[in-house]
Amino acid sequence: MTKLPAPLTFALLCGVSVVLEWRALAATFSLALDREEYTQILLVFPIVTALIFLDRHVFKVLPKPGLRWGSALCVVSVLLATLAKWGPGFQSDTRLALDMLALVVWWAGVFVLCFGNGVARTFLFPLGFLLWLVPIPAFMLAHVITFLQRWSAFSAQVLFSAAGVPVSQDGFFLTIPGVTIEVAKECSSIRSSLLLVVTTMVLAQLQLRSFWRKALLVAVAVPLSVAKNGLRIFTIAMLGTKVDPGYLSGRLHRHGGVLFLLIALLVIFLLLWILRKGERRSPASGLTPMAPLSSAHR
Repeated sequence: MTKLPAPLTFALLCGVSVVLEWRALAATFSLALDREEYTQILLVFPIVTALIFLDRHVFKVLPKPGLRWGSALCVVSVLLATLAKWGPGFQSDTRLALDMLALVVWWAGVFVLCFGNGVARTFLFPLGFLLWLVPIPAFMLAHVITFLQRWSAFSAQVLFSAAGVPVSQDGFFLTIPGVTIEVAKECSSIRSSLLLVVTTMVLAQLQLRSFWRKALLVAVAVPLSVAKNGLRIFTIAMLGTKVDPGYLSGRLHRHGGVLFLLIALLVIFLLLWILRKGERRSPASGLTPMAPLSSAHR
């Protein structure tokens, strides 16, 4: 019996999983299109495809199937899918998250099975990046939004105090002369915060070599997402009280998240430049200035 080529076997096994879990996939992308908390899901497949394409030469090596780890991941996937279907007491959003987690683990498992442990290590980042396809369950998302609300209000209070503006904070409410501002759930900037973290992860993987520098850059993205939201609150409040009250409910308030996301990305690029300079000075790095790194060399 003729053995199927590894790419064809991988495509067939992934195709079977897509057929079995098409409802979960459809529900996930419906969430991504309808709700801003899940927008980053739309970026996952293009980013993973691009990252794998950059290192496509790795597939020229004759694959050695990774039976042990690949089989283990596939077993875990089946257990997760079983839990999602028959587990007691789960809400629908939690079942969807488990279904998508099972699907991602299955893809990783069959990848290891078909191409081997060595190739999988080369593509560890894009395989792990697929976890962004898993929609965050509502109970976890609520904690993330509350975190962003609380610390965004705090960072805005710090900016008001630094600017010499009298300010008092009561939970998610900030009071300055002329206006009281509520940092509501809609003002948490969850979409731009998640996009900032996702973008930073990709930049760190492509442009940095050492693990601690990558970890540092991604870690900075979390407080930076809070700081840029605090800056947004501060800016809109100052414009609304000093220039025109229309700013408090105008376009900058409703659609200004992109502008402040770009400001945060500028900070990320600055830190990335500094970290890259540190790697160039390291005798062991041997990097060329700002050349994108293939993941095969990491």
